[in-house]
Amino acid sequence: MVWKNPWYDASLPHHAPEGFRNTSGSEHQPGDLKRWQNERKAKGLPLAPAAGYAAFIRRWWQPVDLQQEGDGLWWLGHASLLLRLAGRYLLIDPVFSKRASPVSFAGPQRKTPVPLNLADLPRLDAILISHNHYDHLDSRTLRQLRRRFPEVEVLVPLGLKAWFSRRGFRHVTELDWWQQGALGDIRLHAVPAQHWSMRTLWDRNRSLWCGWVIEHGDVRFWFSGDTGYTETLLEIPARLGAINVAALPAGAYAPRWFMSNHHMDPQQAVQLWQQLGRPKAVPIHWGVFELADESLDMPPQELLDELQARGENVSNFIPLRIGEFLAF
Repeated sequence: MVWKNPWYDASLPHHAPEGFRNTSGSEHQPGDLKRWQNERKAKGLPLAPAAGYAAFIRRWWQPVDLQQEGDGLWWLGHASLLLRLAGRYLLIDPVFSKRASPVSFAGPQRKTPVPLNLADLPRLDAILISHNHYDHLDSRTLRQLRRRFPEVEVLVPLGLKAWFSRRGFRHVTELDWWQQGALGDIRLHAVPAQHWSMRTLWDRNRSLWCGWVIEHGDVRFWFSGDTGYTETLLEIPARLGAINVAALPAGAYAPRWFMSNHHMDPQQAVQLWQQLGRPKAVPIHWGVFELADESLDMPPQELLDELQARGENVSNFIPLRIGEFLAF
């Protein structure tokens, strides 16, 4: 039986009868995955951080301090963020497990500790998910979160509501690009990203991927999710207003010939940050899992090198330590 997209809308370019697609037309070619895997194995990649994993953790990790005051975010490593806004707590793409994998005995392994025990989380008001890849949608973490916070609001892109409902979540809102939900007086916009989705061999691109723009008062925060660089991302501030805080991906980019369709590198992250008007920003999607060929310490180093090469003041786009707080 051929699966047909139940949300298909022929007027929307990112919709297709068989699922969802990127509007840029940027996709891999047959054989690209095998070529990358062979190159990676032959070169023994990824390499360890220059000074070793223990030194990397000492430099780039700290426990979360929940006593910080005011609006802001804690970077929990990779793409996981804990956001506090107007006294509410929102958790984005939470992954607290030891592996980003469907099984506990194989798959990408966590190289840095979780900076906050799940049991120590404050009462959550909402969980936001960008897409269904295992380094963003972790079933073990979410089962524990449902037990602790059975009434939590969950916001997901199209195609993921059923996944959450089957696991006992009671309040799930499913959104297409440019649709919005609300959490009290906080507005939550699902926005475009250039990526893809897949959890099994049979469901490629059957659910949507997205970023999130979260608005309250003077704050307009953009969590880009996983995305390759494309100037069409600038439609987000053009439609929703200037971004003044952003979390932009800067890892899992090597080799660029393979990864650039769906992951930004540090140089592209800096370019997008400049095009956004240099808002307060934090680079994400690095520091935890070795998903690509660069070592864990390369994303922050390349990002800082690029900022300096462009003559930029790094104070508005400086890598945080895992567990560090960024005040809004």
